[in-house]
Amino acid sequence: MLEMTERGISSVMVAAALAALVAAGCAAGRTHGVAGQHVKLARHCIAGVHRPVGSPGISWAGVVVRPAFVYRAPAGARIARFGLFNANGVSTVFGVVGEQLDARCRPQWVHVLLPMRPNGATGWVRASHVQLVRVRTRIVVDLSERRLRFYKRGRLVLASPVAVGSSATPTPLGRYYVNQRLIPRDPGGPFGPGAVGISAFSPVLTGWTQGGPIAIHGTNEPWSIGRAVSNGCIRMPNPVLQKLFAQTPSGTPVLIRR
Repeated sequence: MLEMTERGISSVMVAAALAALVAAGCAAGRTHGVAGQHVKLARHCIAGVHRPVGSPGISWAGVVVRPAFVYRAPAGARIARFGLFNANGVSTVFGVVGEQLDARCRPQWVHVLLPMRPNGATGWVRASHVQLVRVRTRIVVDLSERRLRFYKRGRLVLASPVAVGSSATPTPLGRYYVNQRLIPRDPGGPFGPGAVGISAFSPVLTGWTQGGPIAIHGTNEPWSIGRAVSNGCIRMPNPVLQKLFAQTPSGTPVLIRR
């Protein structure tokens, strides 16, 4: 997991300036760390019907632009509330998996992945509270191979061996998304030059700071790469992590599989 919690996240890492670090073409401004531009998801619709969004090469993210309540279903029971920024001062972003349209074919509600327990939690937010943006990157982590693959516009552009969680502190399986990008104060420390935070949490270390978040990060223990030795986080060689960090906007889907 995001092992920074052993020493206190506030003493080790600071929020990255997202807009300054993502690849060219990303949206500008404080709440934008997500690649692409604001594009309506719907072209044809039946009012009130829920439908999935995205494709193998294109996904969607929702950047919170107004404090947002999350509902179990459109206009249903409230299950959470999110502000414009998370605990690390990074813009709040959701992974978008579906939508409900109104009679004029406009998104009225958006179905989103949530950066909270339980892993894989979803909910619905009002479309007017998020900015919908296109994401053309994705990450796949194979735990059995101990290998990470990064795709851009559907094309494999980076692959690397990684360290994964031990049997006692496993890396959780599932579908997640990049929800924050952080830069350590000490690039020679346990997280290397950067951490790509994802919306997953350790299944066992529930008492750690911020609930035990999972991240893809560098390391000061290069011998650990290719082994199952971490507290749940995914460690990469520092030079490769720098390449991944520079190309991975918030909102990028992350699949962790056996």
